[in-house]
Order: sequence, then structure tokens, then C-alpha cells
Amino acid sequence: MLSRYSLSPMRELWTEETMYRKWLEVEIAVLKALEKLRRIPKGIAEKIAERIKINVENIKEKEKRIKHDLIAFLEHVEEQIGDLSRYFHKGLTSSDVKDTALSLILVEAGRILLNEIEDIKKILLRTAKEYRNTVMIGRTHGMHAEPITFGLKVLSWLSEFERNEERLKEAIENIRYGKISGVVGSYAHIPPEVEEEALSILGLKREKVSTQIIPRDRHAQYIFALSLIGTAVERIAVEIRNLQRTEIGEVEEPFHESQKGSSAMPHKRNPIVSERLCGLSRLLRSYVSVALENVPLWHERDLTHSSSERFLFSEATQILHYMLVKLKEILENLRVNEGSMLKNLDITKGLIYSESVLIGLMEKGVPRKKAYEIVQRDAMRAWKEGRKLLEVLLEDEEVMRNMSEEELKELLSISHHLKHVDAIFRRFEDDSQR
Repeated sequence: MLSRYSLSPMRELWTEETMYRKWLEVEIAVLKALEKLRRIPKGIAEKIAERIKINVENIKEKEKRIKHDLIAFLEHVEEQIGDLSRYFHKGLTSSDVKDTALSLILVEAGRILLNEIEDIKKILLRTAKEYRNTVMIGRTHGMHAEPITFGLKVLSWLSEFERNEERLKEAIENIRYGKISGVVGSYAHIPPEVEEEALSILGLKREKVSTQIIPRDRHAQYIFALSLIGTAVERIAVEIRNLQRTEIGEVEEPFHESQKGSSAMPHKRNPIVSERLCGLSRLLRSYVSVALENVPLWHERDLTHSSSERFLFSEATQILHYMLVKLKEILENLRVNEGSMLKNLDITKGLIYSESVLIGLMEKGVPRKKAYEIVQRDAMRAWKEGRKLLEVLLEDEEVMRNMSEEELKELLSISHHLKHVDAIFRRFEDDSQR
């Protein structure tokens, strides 16, 4: 599936070409910092940048021989800059370059994801407004509870995406750190002011205390934020899958004219994209444990995090990007069956209004326990006999001693449950105007 994933903005970030260019960007920033602080002659950074042409295959060939990716990159650069190599990578360690470059990539990846989230928020708000007053049954434990509107359901999805947007912004800010402090973070061969200037050029912040690497709790927070967004996608996908079930039929993901649902059963219209998103969300969440395991390394660092990170960030960001794009496609073309929603409201023949009757009796002075017993007794009878709740209530002398038929009918009306829908929607309208 992801082999057919051709969403270039995110995928391009994780090519070897981009990685080497980011390494070079860090190295050039260090040279510019050294120039500004008058530690090397002016113009060195520009001369080196002009001479270097990244050749991915050449670097990979060198790595086969050297068995070290950063040194292979350095040799590739040194071949092109000649005697200027005496200024290049001076006082740095591999992680100065690689970790700082990774932060640059993760910040860019986060911004791409934020753009997709912003699009999804707009679609959700538009959909919620469209179905603001489209009545449907709310369900708890998979059972009919009380009426809501489809617009309210969608607002709940929107609210979660707003929270996840803030979490991702926080995670991006938390990963926007670099380090140019040498092999154990002590600045033995490159002074702190060079780091501060270089990171300023790159748009990154300085790690207060680094070892040989940027602390991995930052990366773990980033991955956790991605997993929460993926889980929000899954929550919507699970709801669509449930509402698309044959017995419910209230919502359906897009099914294209030439699409086939089953090799054996021509009638099938399966929610395959929603199911796919649920499976990918599980994979995404599994990366959280890997990211957490990478936090406690030996002493100032070891390499146990390195191998997993060659897959971790690339796969997590691309999987989530794919999920967000596919979710957008579903939401933009979601089929909402308002007729089924209305039909399903009446399946229980009015049992969904039992709380209204309970409260109505309490307001007439009946103690809560007694009122509950009365309504539960009538509700169970109505369910068992397949009758409307109103009919059974009208036959109950205890009920009728406390309220009239008109009062009962009013309690069993849909309007009673929708009177505050507009107030909930105004919360989102007020937020958008701030």
C-alpha cells in the first residue's frame, strides 16, 4: 500500500539526497558561525558551498568500504573542496551533524502534518455545520442511548483534532533543538558561541546540556504526538465502520463507480479505507515503545537507538501523512444517510426518552429511586412486549397520577434533546473569532 504512496512533500524529506543536503547545511552553518566569530577567514563557507555537488551513489560506494556513513560523506566533500577541507568538520562529532540535521527534518515534517490537520479541521467544521440539526441516535456500549445530531458527533472529532494540533505544535517546538558541542557535549574542541551562532542560522535552539547526542526524550514526545493524531484518525475510522454496518447504514465511506467490494460477493461495499487506517494506527502506536526505549542510553551515548531511528521517524511521519490524506478523502466524500438516522431513532419505540420521563416524575415530587423503578419497570415491559413506551406509560396509574398525557408526549419529543445544540456550536464559532 505505502509502496504506491507518492505524496512527495513528506517522502522527499526522507530521501538520502535530502539527508546529505541537511548534513551539508549544518556543516555550512558552522562555517558561517566560525567566520562571524573571526575564527576562520571570511568567505570560506561560500567557497565550500559552491564547490560541493552531492552525489548519493558516490557516498554510498564509499560507505560500503568505510562502514561509516558520516565519514563517507566527509570524504565525498573533501574530494571536492581540496585544501579547504582543513576548515570542514573541525571539532565536530558525527552526532553534531546528524542529530541537528534530524531536528531540521522533523520540524519540516511536522509542518507538513500541521497543514494536513488544518485542512481536516476545515472539512470537519464544514461538515458539522451542514449536519448541525441532523438528528441521530447517540450510542453508549453500542446500545441506543439518547438522541444527538450528526453535527455534534463531528464536532467531537474536530475538538480532538484541535487538541492534537496543539500537541504537535508543542512537539515541533520541543524538537527544534540542535547541538554543536563535540564528542561528549563538553565543547572541548569547539566553543559554545559557535554552537549558538550556527543554530541561530539554522533556526534551531541550543540544548542546555547535551551528551554526544540530543536527548531522546524530545524525540519520544514527537513520536507520541504523532501516535495520538493517528489514534484520532482511527477513532473517526472506527465510527465510520460501525455506522456503515448493514444493520445501521447511517454513514458510508466513498465507494467509487468502478470499485469492487469482494471477489465472491458482488453486493459488498466494504469500508476498506477506514479499516486500513485502523491497522496503520496500530503500527504507528507501536513506534511509541521504540522511541521510549531509545531514551535511556549508556553513559553519554551508545548506538542502540541509531538502527531503529533509521526507520522510526521516516516511517512514522510518512504513515501519519498518508493517514491524514486518506482521511481527508473520506471526509470530503462521506455519504450521510439521514433517512437511516431517522429510521433508527424509532427502533426502540421511544425507550430512548426514559431519562426525560424519570426527570419529569422527579420534578413532580416523586423521589428519584421510586421514579427510576417506575420508568424502568415500564421500559422493560415495553421492550418485552414490543410496544411503544408512551402506550405503556399511559397505562401506568402511578405515572398518570403525576402527569398528563400531554406532558408525557412533550417529554418524549425530540426537541427536548436538541435545545442546546446551538450553544455547543457557538463555542467553536467563538474560538474562530479570537
